[in-house]
Order: sequence, then structure tokens, then C-alpha cells
Amino acid sequence: MAPHPKMFDDDDPMLARVRALALEFPEAAEKVSHGRPAFHTKKIFAMFGASLKDTAGEWVQHPHAIVVLADDDERHALLEDDRTFVPAYWGPYGWIGLDLDDDTDWDEVAELLEDSFRATALIRAVKALDERGAD
Repeated sequence: MAPHPKMFDDDDPMLARVRALALEFPEAAEKVSHGRPAFHTKKIFAMFGASLKDTAGEWVQHPHAIVVLADDDERHALLEDDRTFVPAYWGPYGWIGLDLDDDTDWDEVAELLEDSFRATALIRAVKALDERGAD
């Protein structure tokens, strides 16, 4: 099976902002998964870029987006926002995509990344994050 083609530009300023936020979490690292940057500890907690199939069955790319795991209440609220979408493959498991643009609220992005990190990271990494915040 052939690997996925690279679906991002390393010099993308949006990716640089997401990368800076995501790699601040304890034990966080980056890898390429399915052609896109994925941020992880033991498990992936965020992806940069996503796609979905539209009602005609055509693939629609969201190259400037984050995909995060949201709890049910937050997910339902976020889906009311036009900037969000249910990504292919990940969506049925509670993940949600948020399109990024020049008007992005980066504090909101940081909160979504943190929530997803907390939902997927090992207990010791979450504890390290909590201890860092207590300083």
C-alpha cells in the first residue's frame, strides 16, 4: 500500500501557529499521519488539515483546519458554528474540525487543543500540565 501524499506545506504560517500551541503540552510530539501533521502523546490529540465527503460524494479539503476530540456537549455546540465540520474517518468517533483563517480566535484554538489533549493523553502528562498551570 502506497503512503499518503504529503498534504501540507511545512512553511504554512497557520501550521506554525498550531504547531507552537500543540507542542507546548507535556510529552507532545509531531508526526505525519495520513499525509497530515498529527500532534500526539501516546495517542493523537490533534491533526492539522482534514477532508470530508460532500452530499455528492466528492472529497472536500480543509487544508487550514484543526481536528480535535470534543466532549459531547461541546461537540454539539461547536457544530452550530459555520466554521466547524465533521471530518471523514474521525467524525464518527467524536472528533470535529474547525476551519482556521485570518480571523481565528487563537485562544479558542488553544482551549480546543487542551481539551483534546486532556481527553487523550496519559494521566502523567495531564498531571504535568496541571502542575505547570499551578505555578
